[in-house]
Amino acid sequence: MEAKLKAVLVSLFLSSLLFSLASSATTDGLFRIGLKKMKLDQNDQLAARLESKEGESLRASIRKYFRRGNLGDSQDTDIVGLKNYMDAQYFGEIGIGTPPQTFTVIFDTGSSNLWVPSSKCYFSVPCYFHSKYKSSQSSTYRKNGKSADIHYGTGAISGFFSEDNVKVGDLVVKNQDFIEATREPSVTFLVAKFDGILGLGFQEISVGNAVPVWYNMVKQGLVKEPVFSFWLNRKTDDDEGGELVFGGVDPDHFKGEHTYVPVTQKGYWQFDMGEVLIDGETTGYCAGGCAAIADSGTSLLAGPTAVVAMINHAIGATGVVSQECKTVVAQYGETIMDLLLSEASPQKICSQIGLCTFDGTRGVGMGIESVVDEKNGDKSSGVHDAGCSACEMAVVWMQSQLRQNQTKERILEYVNELCDRLPSPMGESAVDCLQLSSMPNVSLTIGGKVFDLSANEYVLKVGEGAAAQCISGFIAMDVPPPRGPLWILGDVFMGRYHTVFDYGNMRVGFAEAA
Repeated sequence: MEAKLKAVLVSLFLSSLLFSLASSATTDGLFRIGLKKMKLDQNDQLAARLESKEGESLRASIRKYFRRGNLGDSQDTDIVGLKNYMDAQYFGEIGIGTPPQTFTVIFDTGSSNLWVPSSKCYFSVPCYFHSKYKSSQSSTYRKNGKSADIHYGTGAISGFFSEDNVKVGDLVVKNQDFIEATREPSVTFLVAKFDGILGLGFQEISVGNAVPVWYNMVKQGLVKEPVFSFWLNRKTDDDEGGELVFGGVDPDHFKGEHTYVPVTQKGYWQFDMGEVLIDGETTGYCAGGCAAIADSGTSLLAGPTAVVAMINHAIGATGVVSQECKTVVAQYGETIMDLLLSEASPQKICSQIGLCTFDGTRGVGMGIESVVDEKNGDKSSGVHDAGCSACEMAVVWMQSQLRQNQTKERILEYVNELCDRLPSPMGESAVDCLQLSSMPNVSLTIGGKVFDLSANEYVLKVGEGAAAQCISGFIAMDVPPPRGPLWILGDVFMGRYHTVFDYGNMRVGFAEAA
């Protein structure tokens, strides 16, 4: 009997030890969540392409989506709607219930809800390939039952709210609302390496206005400071994926000082960003300012199509030829250039030649209604059609070349080359893996400081050996004012720069990662 008791005690000890290996609390008051890094593979790319076809009707010409959470209040341009998570590489473990049921989740600063598959998910194939929450096995479960759904750009989940304790590392968040997903119809979730999502964004974008896990950590006094930070290990040979630290910042994770910028719009961790430079030369697109979001839920770096095409041209990336773009250049290129030389307002040029209408601040596609904000009737978030978008990109490109005193012939040649470099519908552009050393740095200006990215940092390698492919980490995404122009800084950027999310002071900080 004594031997059996010892065996049980040893088993319980080992189980507890194994669960705590992925996280630890130290005497500095910080709570660390070990992150796993998954390599991108061809299955991810295949699923992304399938999703691209499935969601093509939503994309129109500018990759702009809206999420409709049936219990949510936010109707603004929603970046959650842009996500497909196929490129996400960093995951961690949490436990839900008592005793904790373990799930692998993406810790996502670009959304705010927690969801995992439910044991009541009977008719969606993806649920059979992932861990499922069983409420009957938790002594702390509380029924809620309100329905909820989240629509992403390439996929959706639906289900209902429940309440239970959530174990994140050594922290136990009590009475946390989360979504039990009963329907996951997307290919994305079938091949995904994660079970669910734990959102670390603001409550303003939470479906059902559910209180985010992070809010409850702070409210329940579980962390020393209302701060969390990401260190992502980009060394491909290391087993350690990185760490998510709750309650402060680990000084071993960065070098030098952080550059902090204030959060300008709650919902996402959004802030103001300055110019984008290619090999030290300004692109001119963000001279008047752009917005940016720090988003741990994607590996990519998304930005306006005009600038991404310029980057693709500079790094030799090959995308899908845009016939519409070339048509606009052939028919209106010289007229656009003449108007720029006559110092016409760049914002009005495309309306002057009849490809856009001008709404007072910017061009809006002809014959396409603006998207109406259902809450306040705001019509400023208009959708471009292809001709208007192509014209506005041509204006940006020609401006950059005129600043360099290029000839008219060279400018038209350059713009046609950029048309060739326009990204595919998924924003995906291939580069030559053997040419990384010759590719230029791409730099972003944040808080007056220039943050450089080298080719080794902004190119993603998919697969291994002779079958490996190299993909540009830049994808196109156009969000109009007032939310945009917008950049989404994913793991491509956050891997190079340690990122601090300071909830107490409403700011985001970046420093060189250790």
